[in-house]
Amino acid sequence: MDVARVKRLRHSPLQSFPERHLYVRSHGEMRGYVLSTRNQLIGVGVVAACAAWMLISTGAMLIGGLSQGQSEQQLVQLRSYYERLGADRQARLNSAVAQLSDTNGSINDLAASVEKRHAALALLLQDFKGAPGVQQALAPAKPRLVANASPVQRVQATRLDQERLIVAAETYAKSRAERLRLAFRLAGLNPDSYAARGSALGGPLIETKDPRALAAVLDVDAEFAARIQDAATDMGAMRGLESAADRLPFYKPTTNPAQSSSYGVRLDPFTRRPAFHSGLDFPGAIATPIVATAPGVVSFVGQRAGYGNTVEIDHGGGFKTRYGHLSRFNVSVGQRVGIGQRIAAMGSTGRSTGPHLHYEVWVNGRAQNPNRFLKAGEYVQQAG
Repeated sequence: MDVARVKRLRHSPLQSFPERHLYVRSHGEMRGYVLSTRNQLIGVGVVAACAAWMLISTGAMLIGGLSQGQSEQQLVQLRSYYERLGADRQARLNSAVAQLSDTNGSINDLAASVEKRHAALALLLQDFKGAPGVQQALAPAKPRLVANASPVQRVQATRLDQERLIVAAETYAKSRAERLRLAFRLAGLNPDSYAARGSALGGPLIETKDPRALAAVLDVDAEFAARIQDAATDMGAMRGLESAADRLPFYKPTTNPAQSSSYGVRLDPFTRRPAFHSGLDFPGAIATPIVATAPGVVSFVGQRAGYGNTVEIDHGGGFKTRYGHLSRFNVSVGQRVGIGQRIAAMGSTGRSTGPHLHYEVWVNGRAQNPNRFLKAGEYVQQAG
C-alpha cells in the first residue's frame, strides 16, 4: 500500500502538469515548443513566490500605515488633553477672580493664600537649578507687580504666573525624563533601575509621598500640593537618570566618527573566515588621542593576547570598557579618570592590520554592543 502511495505522489505532478506542446505560426512558418513538467513547476513556483512577496509587502505597508495613524491619533489626543486642561484652569482662574470681586472682606486673605502657593512653587523650582536648558524653560518665580497694586491685581498676576510656571516645570521634567528613559532603553538597560525611587522638595528635603502632608507643611491647598508632588516626582526621576547617565559609558572614545568594523559576526581579516567581533573598530592616525567614555578607575594597563597594548576601566555597577591596539598609555592602574579624559594613543599593536582603536563595553562580565551605548549617548546629549 505504501509503494502505491509513493507512486501516486510521484505521478501527481505529471498528471497535474503533463508535457504540453505549443505551436506558433508566424510569417507562414510553424514553430513548436515543448513545455516539460519541470519547466511548468518552475514557472508555478516563480509565480507563487512573486505572489507571496506582494502579500508580504502589502501587509508591511498596511502595518506601517496603521502605526503612523495611531501615532498621529495619540498626538491629537494629547493636544486635545492639554487644550482642555488649559481651558479648565482658565475657567477656575476666572471664577476665583469673580469671587474676589464680589467679596471685598476676604480679598486680602485670598491674596495672601495664593502668594503662599507661589512661595511653595518657588521652593520646587529651586531644585531645577543646574539642569541643562532650565533657564530657557522656566522663568523667574516671583511676578513683577506695579506699585500699590490692588488685591485683585495681586491675585491675578500671581495665579497666572503660578499656572504658567508649574505647567512649564511639569513639561520640562517629564519630557526630559522620558528622553533619558529612551536613551537607557536604547542601551538595553532598564531605566526604572536608575531613576530615583522617591522625590524630595527643597532645602529641608521634605518627602512628597503624601500630598495632604505636603499641603500642611507648605501651607497650601491639597490640589496644588498634588501638582507640586507630580512635578517633584518627575524631577526626581530626571535627576536620577541624569546622575546614572553621567556614570555610564555613553561617551565616544575618539573624535573620529568613522567605524571600520562593527559588533557581531564578520570575516576575520587574517583567516578570512566568519568570526565574532566583540567590539567596534575606529580607524585613524597613529597617536590619535583615546579618551575614557565614562568616569571610573583604571583596572588594567598592559598587553593582552590579540589586543596588543590595552587599557581597561572599571566604571562600577558591573560596567567595564576596554581599549585595544594602543601605541602608548597615559594612565596607570588604580588611577581615577573622568569622562573625556585622555587615557592612551591610537596604534596598531597586537592582532591588527593597521592603526585603529578596538573598543569594547562589558556589563557583568559579558561583552555588549557598543553601538547601543553610543546611540544612547546621543539621546542623552539631545535631552540636554
